Amino acid sequence: MALPIQVDPSDATPLYAQLDRAIRVAIATGKMRPGDQLPTVRQLAVDLRVNANTVARVYLGLEREGIVATKRGVGTFINDTPRSAQAPHRDRQLRALADRFLTDAAALGYTPREAVRLLAQRIKEGD
Repeated sequence: MALPIQVDPSDATPLYAQLDRAIRVAIATGKMRPGDQLPTVRQLAVDLRVNANTVARVYLGLEREGIVATKRGVGTFINDTPRSAQAPHRDRQLRALADRFLTDAAALGYTPREAVRLLAQRIKEGD
């Protein structure tokens, strides 16, 4: 199975964080849907050229959050848990994400208004 994810070993972001984010983005953008099966830990590790423990760590974290479910002997699948069940954590996570986005944009010299305008443009491009 070809996943719409990539990691960049030259990026300063830890590989597990890149992989976690890539899977979440694939789900959020509809490239992966509820019920889709993820590759095995070993297969994804080989495909991305990362340590299998890194992939296992990411899968375990996603499973703890209810994003994926592992069926022993069958595989790991994207959960179809209603978003309302994740609401308390989702709002907090979105606020933290917005804070990081604005902080990173400010570090690049952008005002919050400029950063939001660029984000709105990107959303329009995706439609």
